[in-house]
Amino acid sequence: MNKIQFSIDCKYFFVILTVLFSSYTIAQQKYVIDNSNHFWDKMQFGGGLGLGIGSGYTDISVMPSAIYNVNEIVAVGVGLQFGYLSSKNYYDSYVYGGSVIGLVNPIPEIQLSAELEQVRVNTNYDARNGFPSYSDNFWNTALYLGAGYRTGSVTIGARYDVLYDPDRSLYGSGFMPFVRVYF
Repeated sequence: MNKIQFSIDCKYFFVILTVLFSSYTIAQQKYVIDNSNHFWDKMQFGGGLGLGIGSGYTDISVMPSAIYNVNEIVAVGVGLQFGYLSSKNYYDSYVYGGSVIGLVNPIPEIQLSAELEQVRVNTNYDARNGFPSYSDNFWNTALYLGAGYRTGSVTIGARYDVLYDPDRSLYGSGFMPFVRVYF
């Protein structure tokens, strides 16, 4: 085999390699456009319903909410809250407002949350024990930080209101268990 023959064989070899690798590289540059990544495909809706009835006591609440899944780890959303509380011959209270929520799932089973809630509380107290009837109307702001165990679309956990004031809070405690469901 002479030098010229070796040189020609090498050229063919490099031409064949170049053609093979260039078609491989072109194949790697093809992108797939995913049209299923629309806004509404990342939305989930849910919320909560509450009903407590006892001897002369009624507590009814409706709390719809929606979240947008930014990715598999982070979701953000908004919620509404409507409630009615009544204690016979003592008071009637209406609660309404909204919230913004942020959810983080560092692993699929754990969900961390931060929720800022602003609700208006309108309470009418009945005349009692020589005191006249009166009304108490105020805004209640809460910032809940929570954690829960998530399985499928259900999360069970607890949250704490870091702004809790026992003298002005709507709730009797800053600590609150929750069940969160999104479909």
